[in-house]
Amino acid sequence: MNAKTVSFHRMQDGTREDYELLEQAEHAYATSLPDRILGALLKLDNTLQGYQVSRLGHSLQAATRALKDGADEELIVAALIHDVGDDLAPYNHAEIAAGIIRPYVRAEVTWVVEQHGLFQTYYYAHHYGGNREAREKFSGHPWYQACKDFCAEWDQCSFDPDYASEPLSTFEPLVRRIFSRPPHDKRFVG
Repeated sequence: MNAKTVSFHRMQDGTREDYELLEQAEHAYATSLPDRILGALLKLDNTLQGYQVSRLGHSLQAATRALKDGADEELIVAALIHDVGDDLAPYNHAEIAAGIIRPYVRAEVTWVVEQHGLFQTYYYAHHYGGNREAREKFSGHPWYQACKDFCAEWDQCSFDPDYASEPLSTFEPLVRRIFSRPPHDKRFVG
């Protein structure tokens, strides 16, 4: 392999040319993000012990419900990828999914994805002595109801092995559109 590489061993020693080279390489890599996200979703196609559906099946159900409810593309994609972090971060998967989607969607959607894990505890925490009302700490937040609805209408009810979900191919164009956008968050653009 004869690819160009930077001249430095420590970032502080990099030159303008080094960082221009890296910017080009990173831009090229970013263009394949939709493919990597779709691949990460496919990796969720295994049944987590105890559930009747795979994590992919759950994600497709949630996205299908959002689609049928007339949600916008950002919310549909959020419903699709909200659990994509489960594979590597089972105890903070919501933060992982929010981090992935943050540069490409409005702040409300990111917040809903980031908080959905806590909001979901409403449905089960009381069964093992936890606080099912933990989400109430956000009761005055402007997106509280949006997250509550996301969980009630799309997430907590999407573990049904008989539900007729749309296939991943239905959502692929949305994933490609959203994750091919230039990042809107100023932290991610020069």
